[in-house]
Amino acid sequence: MTDDQFLTTTRATYAIVAESYGKVVPPVDEDPQDRALLTAFADLVRAHGGGPVADLGCGTGRVTAYLAAAGLDVSGVDLSPEMLAVARRDHPGLRFSQGSLLDLDLPDGGLAGALAWYSIIHTPPERLPVVCAELFRVLRPGGHLQLGFHVGDRRHHRTEGYGHQGFELDIYWLPVERVCALVTEAGFEVLTQVLRVRNPDTRVPQGRVLARKPA
Repeated sequence: MTDDQFLTTTRATYAIVAESYGKVVPPVDEDPQDRALLTAFADLVRAHGGGPVADLGCGTGRVTAYLAAAGLDVSGVDLSPEMLAVARRDHPGLRFSQGSLLDLDLPDGGLAGALAWYSIIHTPPERLPVVCAELFRVLRPGGHLQLGFHVGDRRHHRTEGYGHQGFELDIYWLPVERVCALVTEAGFEVLTQVLRVRNPDTRVPQGRVLARKPA
């Protein structure tokens, strides 16, 4: 699959499910483990001087809004115009823009923090080094990166979900150690890796990796 095909397919799927997505995916406040990890990320960014943060692959802006409430100067970026329309409607005080993890329209070293919360899961694994290089580029020295993803070692193809049928979407499950290797190879220092084996909202194990760009 070419980059254009992967991006086009992902964008088309989220155009279909944008309105129903927020009704299916629970708010961050309802999950104490996710809430703790995202709060820790916010605390680290503030403890190291604060500054701009980007929620990359922000979808409908639910995590963007949580980080803003936690005191961060955060904006959202997403591939899907339809998801961004919902985000702007539901969170009118926040900033959102369209973009791709493969080629972010952000300056070198401009971010104090970057979050990719389940937004790397649609990227073919062979393209993830490009994503990690972009994340490294846009973070300033000492900046923090938080990733969330599904854990496994396979491609999961979905044709239904979020209250809809008839779409085509690939989701890649990745071992935690592989994600750690990818961010390390991009230049990051891995600070924390978490494997969440059970989640009440999904049968798929969840991974979280917190990393830092060396100062």
